[in-house]
Amino acid sequence: MPDWLNIVLRSIFFLIVLFLTTKWLGKKQISQLSFFEYVNGITIGNIGAEVVTGLDQKVSLGVLSMLTIAALPFLAGLLSLKSKPLRDFIEGRGTVFIKDGKVLEENLKKERYTTDELLTLLRKKDVYRVADVEFAVLEATGDFNVMLKKEHQPLTPKDLNMKFPSVKEPQTVIMDGEVLDEPLTQAGRSRGWLHTELEKLGVTIENVFLGQVDSYGQLTVDLFDDKIQVPSPQEMPLLYATLKKCQADLELFALGTENAEAKKMYSANSKKIQEAVDKVGYILKEF
Repeated sequence: MPDWLNIVLRSIFFLIVLFLTTKWLGKKQISQLSFFEYVNGITIGNIGAEVVTGLDQKVSLGVLSMLTIAALPFLAGLLSLKSKPLRDFIEGRGTVFIKDGKVLEENLKKERYTTDELLTLLRKKDVYRVADVEFAVLEATGDFNVMLKKEHQPLTPKDLNMKFPSVKEPQTVIMDGEVLDEPLTQAGRSRGWLHTELEKLGVTIENVFLGQVDSYGQLTVDLFDDKIQVPSPQEMPLLYATLKKCQADLELFALGTENAEAKKMYSANSKKIQEAVDKVGYILKEF
């Protein structure tokens, strides 16, 4: 067999072996590398490269070596699940850089970070004053996480005692001009509904690059031709306007009638609609 063909076949073979090995180790191997996993990955890659290009090397021995080294983090992961000290030794521990708005200089020196590098990490988190930070930690994976002091954190609906309905993930129902039936069913919609909504927007399925249904049941589309402007869905704003009009009409009826019983009925229903508007108005006005 020619050397060039031997190298090509070895490359393909070891690429498959590396892929299967990584799949076996799991997603953590590529998303959150500890020091041990980082060294392990480099070693496996070097072994693969050496066996691929070294024609005098036996392929079987290279595979055996790769599988042996790949098994080590797998076994270490199983053992670390049962032992916290072992897990801290293998995976490492987070290092606190800032606590109560004060920089812990000794921890910076321990991780060999300068003050400038710390400020750069903070700016990447949109934080520009150390005094605003309640807690900042450099994770074992190298990620940097920051928690601001309570008075500097953005307001949330919970802080205002506002209740929001749960929001589900958007379902992609059209992709590359083709209808995806499974996501459409998960969104609780049919092809007939989809065609009706597209007619409202004045587009056809063939012209749609991407179509999604949000948790409120509204369809939004992105067309192949970006020059064509697609109108925004109007159902929600129209519903909001209709509710407001009904509430205003009931108030006028209550003011315009001389009948005490009718006045009471109109006023009560006007208040009920106003309560409904107060509860869902923030949703309807978003669209």
